[in-house]
Amino acid sequence: MAALFVAGLMGAFGALPAHAPPQLPLGTAIDAGRWSVQPVRAYVSHARTYGVLLKPGQKALVLEADMTNRTAQSDKAYFDVFKPDGITLPDPMPMIALIRDSTLTPELHPGMTERMAYVWPLAGDAAVPTSLSFGVTAEIFKPRDNLYGLPGWFNPYRLGTITLPVADVLAPGTGS
Repeated sequence: MAALFVAGLMGAFGALPAHAPPQLPLGTAIDAGRWSVQPVRAYVSHARTYGVLLKPGQKALVLEADMTNRTAQSDKAYFDVFKPDGITLPDPMPMIALIRDSTLTPELHPGMTERMAYVWPLAGDAAVPTSLSFGVTAEIFKPRDNLYGLPGWFNPYRLGTITLPVADVLAPGTGS
Protein backbone atom coordinates (compact mmCIF):
# COMPACT_ATOMS: atom_id res chain seq x y z
CA MET A 1 0.00 0.00 0.00
CA ALA A 2 2.83 2.40 0.92
CA ALA A 3 4.59 1.62 -2.39
CA LEU A 4 1.46 2.49 -4.34
CA PHE A 5 1.09 5.74 -2.41
CA VAL A 6 4.75 6.72 -3.05
CA ALA A 7 4.47 5.76 -6.75
CA GLY A 8 1.31 7.85 -7.11
CA LEU A 9 2.91 10.78 -5.32
CA MET A 10 6.00 10.60 -7.53
CA GLY A 11 3.80 10.45 -10.62
CA ALA A 12 1.87 13.52 -9.49
CA PHE A 13 5.05 15.51 -8.88
CA GLY A 14 6.52 14.29 -12.16
CA ALA A 15 3.52 15.73 -14.00
CA LEU A 16 4.11 19.22 -12.63
CA PRO A 17 5.56 21.67 -15.16
CA ALA A 18 9.32 22.12 -14.90
CA HIS A 19 10.64 25.47 -13.77
CA ALA A 20 11.99 27.61 -16.59
CA PRO A 21 15.75 28.15 -16.44
CA PRO A 22 16.68 31.54 -14.95
CA GLN A 23 17.48 34.64 -16.97
CA LEU A 24 21.24 35.20 -16.73
CA PRO A 25 22.67 38.72 -16.38
CA LEU A 26 24.31 40.56 -19.27
CA GLY A 27 27.77 42.05 -18.86
CA THR A 28 29.11 39.51 -16.37
CA ALA A 29 31.03 36.28 -16.76
CA ILE A 30 28.87 33.18 -16.40
CA ASP A 31 30.27 30.00 -14.82
CA ALA A 32 29.19 27.23 -17.23
CA GLY A 33 31.25 24.40 -15.76
CA ARG A 34 34.32 23.88 -17.91
CA TRP A 35 33.82 27.33 -19.50
CA SER A 36 33.46 30.83 -18.22
CA VAL A 37 31.41 32.68 -20.84
CA GLN A 38 30.35 36.27 -21.37
CA PRO A 39 28.13 36.93 -24.40
CA VAL A 40 29.07 40.25 -26.01
CA ARG A 41 26.72 40.85 -28.95
CA ALA A 42 24.45 39.17 -31.49
CA TYR A 43 23.79 40.19 -35.07
CA VAL A 44 22.68 39.00 -38.48
CA SER A 45 25.37 39.04 -41.16
CA HIS A 46 24.70 39.06 -44.89
CA ALA A 47 28.32 38.42 -45.90
CA ARG A 48 31.28 36.22 -45.06
CA THR A 49 31.82 36.30 -41.31
CA TYR A 50 35.14 35.39 -39.68
CA GLY A 51 35.99 32.92 -42.42
CA VAL A 52 32.59 31.20 -42.47
CA LEU A 53 31.37 31.21 -46.04
CA LEU A 54 27.68 31.58 -46.74
CA LYS A 55 25.93 30.08 -49.74
CA PRO A 56 24.17 32.45 -52.14
CA GLY A 57 20.87 33.52 -50.61
CA GLN A 58 21.97 32.78 -47.04
CA LYS A 59 22.57 35.01 -44.06
CA ALA A 60 24.01 34.12 -40.67
CA LEU A 61 23.05 34.58 -37.06
CA VAL A 62 26.23 35.44 -35.15
CA LEU A 63 26.82 35.43 -31.40
CA GLU A 64 30.12 36.81 -30.15
CA ALA A 65 31.20 35.71 -26.68
CA ASP A 66 34.31 35.87 -24.53
CA MET A 67 35.19 32.34 -23.42
CA THR A 68 37.71 31.11 -20.88
CA ASN A 69 38.72 27.48 -20.56
CA ARG A 70 38.55 26.69 -16.83
CA THR A 71 40.16 23.26 -17.14
CA ALA A 72 43.82 22.21 -17.00
CA GLN A 73 44.10 21.20 -20.68
CA SER A 74 43.36 22.67 -24.11
CA ASP A 75 39.86 21.86 -25.27
CA LYS A 76 37.28 22.54 -27.97
CA ALA A 77 34.15 20.98 -26.47
CA TYR A 78 32.26 24.27 -26.68
CA PHE A 79 29.79 23.56 -29.52
CA ASP A 80 26.78 23.05 -27.24
CA VAL A 81 27.37 25.98 -24.87
CA PHE A 82 24.96 28.34 -26.70
CA LYS A 83 21.70 27.53 -28.48
CA PRO A 84 19.37 30.17 -29.95
CA ASP A 85 15.77 29.89 -28.74
CA GLY A 86 12.69 30.73 -30.77
CA ILE A 87 14.27 30.48 -34.21
CA THR A 88 14.31 27.57 -36.64
CA LEU A 89 17.84 26.59 -37.61
CA PRO A 90 18.56 24.49 -40.72
CA ASP A 91 21.51 23.02 -38.79
CA PRO A 92 21.63 23.36 -34.98
CA MET A 93 25.43 22.87 -34.98
CA PRO A 94 27.16 26.26 -35.31
CA MET A 95 30.41 27.05 -37.05
CA ILE A 96 32.72 28.59 -34.45
CA ALA A 97 35.60 30.91 -35.19
CA LEU A 98 38.26 32.65 -33.15
CA ILE A 99 37.66 36.35 -33.81
CA ARG A 100 41.26 37.52 -33.66
CA ASP A 101 42.38 35.42 -36.66
CA SER A 102 39.28 33.60 -38.02
CA THR A 103 40.60 30.15 -37.06
CA LEU A 104 37.71 27.70 -37.22
CA THR A 105 37.10 25.44 -34.18
CA PRO A 106 40.35 26.20 -32.35
CA GLU A 107 41.38 24.58 -29.11
CA LEU A 108 41.08 27.03 -26.24
CA HIS A 109 43.96 26.96 -23.80
CA PRO A 110 43.56 26.92 -20.00
CA GLY A 111 42.95 30.28 -18.36
CA MET A 112 43.22 32.20 -21.65
CA THR A 113 40.14 34.27 -22.56
CA GLU A 114 39.34 34.39 -26.27
CA ARG A 115 36.51 36.08 -28.16
CA MET A 116 34.65 33.49 -30.22
CA ALA A 117 31.99 33.85 -32.92
CA TYR A 118 29.19 31.27 -33.03
CA VAL A 119 27.79 31.37 -36.58
CA TRP A 120 24.52 29.69 -37.60
CA PRO A 121 23.71 29.92 -41.35
CA LEU A 122 20.08 30.80 -42.09
CA ALA A 123 17.95 31.04 -45.20
CA GLY A 124 18.06 34.56 -46.64
CA ASP A 125 14.35 35.07 -45.99
CA ALA A 126 14.39 33.71 -42.41
CA ALA A 127 12.82 36.09 -39.92
CA VAL A 128 15.13 37.00 -37.04
CA PRO A 129 13.66 38.95 -34.11
CA THR A 130 15.26 42.16 -32.86
CA SER A 131 15.90 40.47 -29.51
CA LEU A 132 16.83 36.80 -29.13
CA SER A 133 17.35 34.46 -26.21
CA PHE A 134 20.24 32.00 -26.15
CA GLY A 135 20.20 28.97 -23.89
CA VAL A 136 23.44 28.44 -21.96
CA THR A 137 24.47 24.83 -21.31
CA ALA A 138 26.81 23.91 -18.46
CA GLU A 139 28.41 20.65 -17.35
CA ILE A 140 29.30 19.14 -14.00
CA PHE A 141 32.82 17.98 -13.11
CA LYS A 142 33.04 14.53 -11.56
CA PRO A 143 36.34 13.35 -10.10
CA ARG A 144 35.28 9.78 -10.99
CA ASP A 145 32.71 8.74 -13.56
CA ASN A 146 30.56 5.65 -13.03
CA LEU A 147 31.85 3.67 -15.99
CA TYR A 148 35.64 4.03 -16.00
CA GLY A 149 36.37 5.75 -12.70
CA LEU A 150 38.06 8.65 -14.50
CA PRO A 151 37.57 12.38 -14.00
CA GLY A 152 35.65 14.43 -16.56
CA TRP A 153 32.86 16.86 -17.40
CA PHE A 154 29.45 15.18 -17.51
CA ASN A 155 25.69 15.70 -17.28
CA PRO A 156 25.12 18.76 -19.49
CA TYR A 157 22.17 20.84 -18.27
CA ARG A 158 20.49 24.12 -19.17
CA LEU A 159 22.04 26.67 -16.82
CA GLY A 160 19.84 29.53 -17.96
CA THR A 161 19.00 31.93 -20.75
CA ILE A 162 20.59 35.17 -21.85
CA THR A 163 18.73 37.67 -24.04
CA LEU A 164 20.56 39.98 -26.42
CA PRO A 165 19.45 42.57 -28.97
CA VAL A 166 20.12 41.39 -32.54
CA ALA A 167 21.54 43.98 -34.94
CA ASP A 168 21.35 43.66 -38.74
CA VAL A 169 24.86 44.11 -40.15
CA LEU A 170 25.57 44.24 -43.88
CA ALA A 171 29.35 43.86 -43.70
CA PRO A 172 30.67 42.66 -40.31
CA GLY A 173 34.33 42.33 -39.47
CA THR A 174 35.80 39.47 -41.43
CA GLY A 175 38.58 38.94 -38.94
CA SER A 176 41.10 38.78 -41.78
